[in-house]
Amino acid sequence: MLIYPAIDLVGGRCVRLSQGLFEDATVYSADPADALERFADAGATWTHVVDLDGARERRPMQHDLIAGLARNARQQVQVAGGFRNREQIARVLDAGAARIVIGSLAATDPETTSLLIDEFGADRITLALDVRLIGGAPEIATAGWRKSTGRTVWEVAELYPQARHAMVTDIGRDGMLSGPNLELIAEFVLRHPDLDVQASGGVASAENLRALRGTGAAGAIVGKAIWEARLDLAEAIDAGG
Repeated sequence: MLIYPAIDLVGGRCVRLSQGLFEDATVYSADPADALERFADAGATWTHVVDLDGARERRPMQHDLIAGLARNARQQVQVAGGFRNREQIARVLDAGAARIVIGSLAATDPETTSLLIDEFGADRITLALDVRLIGGAPEIATAGWRKSTGRTVWEVAELYPQARHAMVTDIGRDGMLSGPNLELIAEFVLRHPDLDVQASGGVASAENLRALRGTGAAGAIVGKAIWEARLDLAEAIDAGG
């Protein structure tokens, strides 16, 4: 199971949110380029970089910074945040990103999303399936997690039989260090064995990662636990197997 240490950016600064709330942001002093280097030194082969300004504004907002990070990184970089069209995606891929994450567009415009997967290739697109549990149902949220689509994660995933990568986030656990939603990830893997699933939200320990590996997840996003030194990245990579 691949470990994706996460770098979330607001105004060029490294931050972590809790449950996607900008008013509950922790700002870290680390330079994002230095963080990429430290992650690579620890053995990370991928890093997940999020343009939170882009997610909020519904269009990429920190292209120059993220393009520079992707271009110079020793590991492969997966980029998320506000991607809505082919020009935005092509620009960041051309700059050196290995993979782009599509979230709100995947939930609201399956025709365009399918065309983007077909054009750029399934290996270069990750579907972001951001889940909020409502009455026990895993509903997809969009627009920086502020809006509910009324569609379940199962319904949206089924729209993309050609996809290969999906990042499944339990919004209620994101940044909370409360442990991942193992049941959600295990059920998703069972329903969609053709997708490489990246589990996101709540990872706090190596034990959590070993449990996620047991669900069949192909990857895990790890953010706050690393940034707050609760989990050593090299230990996390070892737990991923």
